[in-house]
Order: sequence, then C-alpha cells, then structure tokens
Amino acid sequence: MVILLIALAPVFIILFYVYFRDKYEKEPFKLLLLAVVAGMIIVVPVIFIERLIMALQPGMSPIFDSAYNAFLVAALTEEAFKYLALFLLIWKSPEFNEKFDGIVYAVFISLGFAGVENVLYVFEGGIKTGILRAITAVPAHALFGVMMGYYFGIARMYVELRKKYLWLAFLVPFILHGIYDFMLMSNLPILLIAFIPFVLYLYFAGFRKMKITSDSSIFKDWHEEG
Repeated sequence: MVILLIALAPVFIILFYVYFRDKYEKEPFKLLLLAVVAGMIIVVPVIFIERLIMALQPGMSPIFDSAYNAFLVAALTEEAFKYLALFLLIWKSPEFNEKFDGIVYAVFISLGFAGVENVLYVFEGGIKTGILRAITAVPAHALFGVMMGYYFGIARMYVELRKKYLWLAFLVPFILHGIYDFMLMSNLPILLIAFIPFVLYLYFAGFRKMKITSDSSIFKDWHEEG
C-alpha cells in the first residue's frame, strides 16, 4: 500500500495542480477522467510496440544503442500514442475552446500513462525509485505534456498556424523526451552532469508556457469582470 501511494502521489499532485491552474474555465470532470483513462490504456500498445522496436535494434555501439532506445523505442512510441490519444479525444470537442485546454488534456493523458508506468517501476525498484521518479520522471512526463498541449492549443485556435503547430505539438515533446532518456541511458559523465540543468530547463519552460497560455485566455476578462 505504501509503495502504491508513493508511486501515485506525484501523479495526483500534478493533476490537481494543473486542474486548479486552469483558472478561467474548468474542463468537465468526465472528459478529464477520459483523458487519464486514455493515457492508461495506451500503455498496452506502447509496451507491445516498444518491444517490437527493441527486437529490431541493430546493436552497433553503446552510444548508438542508447540513442536508439531513447529516441525510437521510448520517446517516439510514447509521445506518438499520447498525441494520438489527445487528437482523438479533444480535437473536435466543443470543450476545446481555448489554448490552455490543450495543456490540460495533454497533461492528463501524459499522467495517466505516467501513473501506470510509475507503478510498474516503483513496485520493481522500491521506495528509493519512487522518490527519485517523483521529482524526475513523473514531472517530466507532465512537462512533455505541457509542451505538446501548448502547441496543440495554438494549432486548434489559429487556422493559419495549424499545420506547423500540429507538427510542433509532436516534434517538441518527442525531442525533449529523447534527450531526457538519452542522458540517462548513455551513462556518459558529462551528460549525467548536464541532466539536472536540463530537468530544471524543462520545469522553467513548462511553467512559462503555462503562464503565457493562461494569461492570454479568452475567458480571462470575463472571469475578472464576473
């Protein structure tokens, strides 16, 4: 029970934070729950496809293998399925009516995925693994979601930017996720040293994008007047 609590606590903390950060027009609970469930469901095909891609790995050098696993096995597969779930869930939904909604739903999907993943890792690695992942891997998934949702929201609201920003909504979190995993998988001292500044950058960039998007909400003036 303690292990389960440690695994899921950071997920719920971030979910509640993002929910309350959506200050001007709350999303319906049912749709938010569907987003979390969608994130949980995609774990199954992700595991299957990751194993398939790993089986195709050519195996050339430790650095190449690390890059292959980081970018193709993990980042490409996971972010592609998160993106697909996000698109299918809300792209045509009438509830998707401002840019910040993209961030909310992308984070909820990402944390549904991260919750299942974290339970698996923490049950295998124990309390120390849970504590470490609570400040690194789980927030990282959320921050990748922020990046995805930021560009996804712009694509939804601005037709003239749609094609470019739909690509960015996938490309940016994919690259950041790949770099994150590669730094850890490579075991290169210089990259392990750079890992903490990189995680801090993710936090800074993620919070900044949330602030920019929230401050430009189309519901802000109405909310403040009300």
